[in-house]
Amino acid sequence: MTADLHTLTGAYALHALEPQERAEFERHLNACHACAQEVRELSATAARLGQAVAMTPPPRLKEQVLRRIATERQEPPVLAPQSHSGGGAGRGRSLSRFTLAACLAAAAAFGGVAVWQYEEARDAQRRAEASRQQSEALAVVLAAPDAKITTARLTNGATGTVVVSPSRNRAAFLASGLPKPPNGMVYQLWYNDGGTMRDAGLMDSATGSDAVLMAGPVGAASGMGITVEPAGGSAQPTSAPLALMNFPGL
Repeated sequence: MTADLHTLTGAYALHALEPQERAEFERHLNACHACAQEVRELSATAARLGQAVAMTPPPRLKEQVLRRIATERQEPPVLAPQSHSGGGAGRGRSLSRFTLAACLAAAAAFGGVAVWQYEEARDAQRRAEASRQQSEALAVVLAAPDAKITTARLTNGATGTVVVSPSRNRAAFLASGLPKPPNGMVYQLWYNDGGTMRDAGLMDSATGSDAVLMAGPVGAASGMGITVEPAGGSAQPTSAPLALMNFPGL
């Protein structure tokens, strides 16, 4: 019935019709200017809402939308006078624009949750993979047959141990009892290239005990140092070193 077709504008805008229903409704659109206008408006609304799918929805949005849908009065579409047939078309049921917009908002918001969860899971997977690779590289240095070890006391009472593998051209630093750095500060490692300090990476000492693979090759470095630097690290040391250690056997 024509009256039933008037109720399908929202489902058509959301691509929720079966193929046979969609074909029948598209034939109806060619003769019904009111439905065609409503479809254009709803499609534009869906497109704008779709641009916000990455936003985190507010708590209890789904519950609020479903509760509002259950109580919102449905309104008939606005039809041109000549499109009546016995008065039945004017009584056709359709979702009000407000209710359909709420449905679209809910769909966009729930899509945002899915996108957010997917991105979070993917980021967690990348972090886990990076951590695994870092741990494996660290283990290679610590277990190298030519690994040489030296230990020293840091000025803040912690103990630092450096392990160097000439064959791997890499070094690792292990700290025990290292206190958490002040807010907005980090521990930074350095290679000592004949008195010139070269960045060797940052440490996360929130746990109080760390073992990290120093960034970059040992090269011609004869030792290493550790300083406290602003978050993100520095190009050159900006504070007195907590320790300066010579590489063993070099």
